[in-house]
Amino acid sequence: MKKNSFTLLELILVIVLISILYSSFKLNKISENKLDEISKKLELQLKYLRYKALINSKKINNEDKWYKKRWTLKFFRCNKNIGGIYYAIYSDKNMQGHPNKTESLKDPLSKKYIYNSNSCVESDDTSKYTLLTKNFDIKSVNLTCNDTSSLGQLSFDYNGYIYTKLSNDENSYKLDEDCKIILTNIKNETKEIEIKKETSYVKILNTI
Repeated sequence: MKKNSFTLLELILVIVLISILYSSFKLNKISENKLDEISKKLELQLKYLRYKALINSKKINNEDKWYKKRWTLKFFRCNKNIGGIYYAIYSDKNMQGHPNKTESLKDPLSKKYIYNSNSCVESDDTSKYTLLTKNFDIKSVNLTCNDTSSLGQLSFDYNGYIYTKLSNDENSYKLDEDCKIILTNIKNETKEIEIKKETSYVKILNTI
C-alpha cells in the first residue's frame, strides 16, 4: 500500500534532528560572538589606554624610576585552583610590580575598573571583560613581543612609545617591531590584535 504521510515516529525523529542541528548552529554562533566581542572590547580598551597615556604623563621631575608608573595592559593567570586567564589595565603608582583596583583604569563606558585579581571573581565595580577564560572561553593569550616571564604586557608612554617590560632602565624594552596579541578560544579559533610600533595604532586583523 502506498504511503502518503509521515508516521508519528518519523515526525518525532525529524523534530529531534532539526533541534540538534539548531543547537549545534547556536553553540557555534555563541562561540564566534564571544571571540568577536572580547576582541572588539580589548581593541577599544587598548585605544583608550593609548589615549590615556598620551594625556596623562607619569613623568615627575626628580622622581626616581617614574617610568614604572606607565599605563600598562598586563595578562595574568588565575589561581591554579581556578584556572584561566585575566588581565588588568593600570598604573603602578606604588611601584610594587602588581596592580590593585584603585590603580586601575576605569572603562569610560561602564565606569567599571578594568581590573581583576587571581581569584578571578566578578564584582559590581570591575569589568567582566577582564575574565578572558571565565566569560569568553579564551584558553590562551600570546604576545609576539613578550619580553617577560609571564603572559606578557604592554606599557604606553606619554610620547607615544610602547614598552614590553618595565625594568630598572627607563628606555629598555622599547617596542621595535609591530606586536600582535593572539587570542585563542577553546575551539581553537583565534583573533589577532595588532599594535604598530611607530604609531601605536591598534586594530583587529583577522580570524584564523
